[in-house]
This record gives sequence, structure tokens and C-alpha cells, in this order.
Amino acid sequence: MDTTLQLIDRAIYTRPNFPKKGILFYDISSLTANAKAFAAAIDLLAEYAKSRNATAIGGIDARGFIFGSAIAYRLGLPLYLLRKPGKLARESYQENYTLEYGTDGICLPRDDAKKGDRVVVVDDLIATGGTLQAACRLFESNGAQVAGLAAVIGLPYAGYEQKLKGHDIHCLLTYEAPNL
Repeated sequence: MDTTLQLIDRAIYTRPNFPKKGILFYDISSLTANAKAFAAAIDLLAEYAKSRNATAIGGIDARGFIFGSAIAYRLGLPLYLLRKPGKLARESYQENYTLEYGTDGICLPRDDAKKGDRVVVVDDLIATGGTLQAACRLFESNGAQVAGLAAVIGLPYAGYEQKLKGHDIHCLLTYEAPNL
């Protein structure tokens, strides 16, 4: 692992058995509190978005907003916010997805993302991939192309690679299943 990725890795606080037994929680608030590590993460994610010829960034509610907004600012691109249901005043599209314990949804305003947009969708962590899969459907149904999916952390053992098959996925760090 190169020194920049080591810096980012060391800045992420992990807590075993949170929020329940058997889960290793990756807390990115410690990363955003470390200015040097946060800047390094944004630089690397922005390089990825630029390499995918992104014309817009999509940020997943809520931690994807943090990284997405900084990347959009760095590249001078629009930021499309994917919000939880009931949080948007404008007319929007909604996609639901399955969680381990039920269902949830995300929404995209109908006038955001246009035909021809190349959107890189950003979140802090990819586990099962359900949220990003719903985000892809929202953008694609609105005529935009998903140019890539980006996150600070990827947990391939949770199954996202299969669910997001056909999409370019870029995670700065990937972690194997924890032995708790």
C-alpha cells in the first residue's frame, strides 16, 4: 500500500461489534477530521472522476455528500444529491432497495441529471451495493450515463461487486471480512 493510502487508512477509526455484534464499523468522521488525510482522499477520488470523463458528481445521502461536494468543487462540476424519501421539495424520482432488515429508498429531483451527463456516483463506503444500484437506476432512467462508482472504502465480502456488475467501481481502500 502506498504512503498516501496508508495515511488515509490510518485516519479511519474502526470499532468492532458496532452497531451490533459481528460488525466492524468504519468511521469516516475521523478521516474528515484529519485535514491531510481528507485532502488526500479527495485528490484521489477527484483523479478517478476526471479519468472517467465525469461531467457531474452524484452524492449519496449523507456521507456521500461530504466527499461528492469536495470532488465536484475540485473539478468544477455540478453535484446531484441523492436524498432519502421525503427530503426533497421538488418533484423527484424514487428507487427503493433492499437492506438486511427491510427496505429503504433514495430520490433524485426530476430536473437533475440530463441525457448526456456522465455521472460518477460517490459514497463513503460500499458494502452490499444496494444504495449505489438504486442510484444507477435513477440516473440511467433520467437519461444520464453512470461513468463510475467511487468510495473511500469497499467491503467486497459484503457482495457489492456482483450487484454492481457492469459498472466501473473504484474504492481507495478495500477490507476483507473482519475476524471478530
